[in-house]
Amino acid sequence: MENQKNNSNLKAIIAILAVLLVGSLVYIFKMTSDAKALQTELTTTKTDKASVMKDLEELKATYDAAIAENTSMSDELIAEREKVVNLMKELEKSKGDAASLRKYRSQYFALESKMKALVAENDQLKKDNQVLTTQRDSTVMVLGEAQKYNEVLVGQNEELSRTVEKASKLNITNLQTAAYKLRSSGKQVETERARRADVLKISFVINENAVAKPGERTYYVQVIDSKNNVLGEKKTEAFGDKSLTYSFLTTINYENKPVQVTQDLPGENFEKGTYFVNVFDKAELVSKASFTLK
Repeated sequence: MENQKNNSNLKAIIAILAVLLVGSLVYIFKMTSDAKALQTELTTTKTDKASVMKDLEELKATYDAAIAENTSMSDELIAEREKVVNLMKELEKSKGDAASLRKYRSQYFALESKMKALVAENDQLKKDNQVLTTQRDSTVMVLGEAQKYNEVLVGQNEELSRTVEKASKLNITNLQTAAYKLRSSGKQVETERARRADVLKISFVINENAVAKPGERTYYVQVIDSKNNVLGEKKTEAFGDKSLTYSFLTTINYENKPVQVTQDLPGENFEKGTYFVNVFDKAELVSKASFTLK
């Protein structure tokens, strides 16, 4: 009887120990499983945080590249890039739990969508600018060719104007001068003696020129004696930066036909020697001759 009782007690103790062992094993298994699950969650969370950060860095790099192109959208691109930078700073400081990562991931998708729209618009602007640049270059080239053509025309016109101006100049020919003595009867008698001379008669011919413009023409006649004195009126006329002292002037009405000009230059006590006669069209010398009085 006693032995049966001891056996019963032993079995009860063994049963209790078995239950405790099973409970311990179950607890240990659960703890191990929870630890693994926690480790897995932490690892996953860390990986997700790094993934979001990487996506944000790529987003920022895309904005940097677009901003570097310096288009008209640069200000808007810079503002959006700042949002990405601020989100990266917030993510860096966060604990990285699942809820916050979902929030950051959601914000990233919103920023990515905005970035795609802005970059597409920026690319279109670049294409438009390229087209405008090509059109501008083409226009500049056309204008350059037109300018060259105009310069050629201007040069030709200037050359033509110079040719016409040159062709329209009136030629003075047959410039002659003779000394005369006035008799009491009024008759003029030609002389070569200085002491007998009372007047110098100067004549020249303005030739026909069909190209020249009709109208009044004035010529300045300068007579210089052997002592380099200007005879006659001795008036001085300025033509720009040039001046001319002349003996007399004569004005004729030119009608594209030859004109004979003759005018007397009175004087007294004419010097012996060589005289010089010059005819000027304003400041331009157009004819010259000389004669001698004995």
